[in-house]
Amino acid sequence: MSSGPGATSAPAPDPHDSPPASDAPAARPARKSSMFSSLTVRNYRLFFMGQVVSNIGTWMQRIAQDWLVLSLTGSSAAVGITTALQFLPMLLFGLYGGVLVDRLRKRPTLLVTQSSMALTAIALAVLTLTGHVQVWHVYVAAFAVGLATVVDNPARQSFVSELVGPGQLQNAVSLNSANFQSARLVGPAVAGLLITGVGTGYAFLFNGLSFIAPLTGLLLMRARELHVVERAPRGKGQLREGVRYVTGRPELIWPIVLVGFVGTFAFNFPVYLSAFADDVFHAGAGAYSMFNTLMAVGSVAGALLAARRGTARLRLLIVAAMAFGALEIVAATTPTLWMFALLMVPLGLFGMTVNVTTNTSIQMSTDPAMRGRVMALYMMIFLGGSPVGAPIVGWITDTYGARVGLAAGGAVAALAAAVIGLILARVGNLRLSVGWHGGHPRVRFVPREQQEALAPAA
Repeated sequence: MSSGPGATSAPAPDPHDSPPASDAPAARPARKSSMFSSLTVRNYRLFFMGQVVSNIGTWMQRIAQDWLVLSLTGSSAAVGITTALQFLPMLLFGLYGGVLVDRLRKRPTLLVTQSSMALTAIALAVLTLTGHVQVWHVYVAAFAVGLATVVDNPARQSFVSELVGPGQLQNAVSLNSANFQSARLVGPAVAGLLITGVGTGYAFLFNGLSFIAPLTGLLLMRARELHVVERAPRGKGQLREGVRYVTGRPELIWPIVLVGFVGTFAFNFPVYLSAFADDVFHAGAGAYSMFNTLMAVGSVAGALLAARRGTARLRLLIVAAMAFGALEIVAATTPTLWMFALLMVPLGLFGMTVNVTTNTSIQMSTDPAMRGRVMALYMMIFLGGSPVGAPIVGWITDTYGARVGLAAGGAVAALAAAVIGLILARVGNLRLSVGWHGGHPRVRFVPREQQEALAPAA
């Protein structure tokens, strides 16, 4: 039950006395938990185990879907269109999904959305296995999954807090990310074997059946052990209320803007990696699966490191986003397949750091009664940017080559991180401080008053 704004999360800081971009954390948990502490909660453990199976199927379908479209059309732009259609509903209807999530009970909502995605995967499997699949079928299936995601994504994000409560939220969010990315170690590898061995249809079939696990977990949960928050009543102006809530808080709006740029232009890996595997290195589906698997290794490492951290710092978000963009530029220039593949590991690590840090800081800085709308806006910007970015980077990749497309995406991410970092520093009345600490150079933002007080001693 919600007990008012900020009751179970960090309140919005005043830019004058608690700058959002300083070294102060975005939220301060009561204690630093162990890496897997939230798994001691039975309901969360059921949720986590169900997602392990389902996420493997999801990654199998992603790989199979991208490769099927590339096989049917021979076009990276077509892969981009598929990605765009899958995330277009989030762009168009994401905020309305958040309003619904704040009104509805999360567990019954997830039972409906997960079931619909299972049926979509099975339908695509039947079409593919019978030899009747056409590219427009894949487009329709991608759009249908996107429609379900409009409600499913903010519902799953906000349901985590009901499973574990505010004290374990950071740990649970990080473990969710580790779960999803660990499945990326298995899913692409199995998908690659299925594609080359028996065809893409079986990957779709496995994904459809994999939803049995999370549906069973949801049904087995104990309702009395949920940390249920008060649902928002039906009323006018709730959409505008959610937007005003976010835009009035720098610690929410600027991280969302940053991940918007990163998600729109730098996270279009279905386009980039399939083009590098097919056009640059001429290595086929096996290399595409390997790229995704190695990126997952870095992503899992990034998520587990986040699970050990007790805070979510905006400074870390800015640095990770800049490093992520720079690494994409470096990867675009690599001459050999093995060098490109090795760079997937740090790319996955920094990309996951951006994702988890943003997700955690936003959830823990938001009133629980507003969390559905805030998370819907965050996911709408992060995932909904793909309908805009995917066709653009697909066209750039087809026209100028995969190397130019990847380098351009990385440049946008790095530049956006630098600009937003400066904006947050200005809002928080901060200055850049360069010095030495423990025999090593240290660059950080500090309050202007602190730097001016230290200036005479320097």
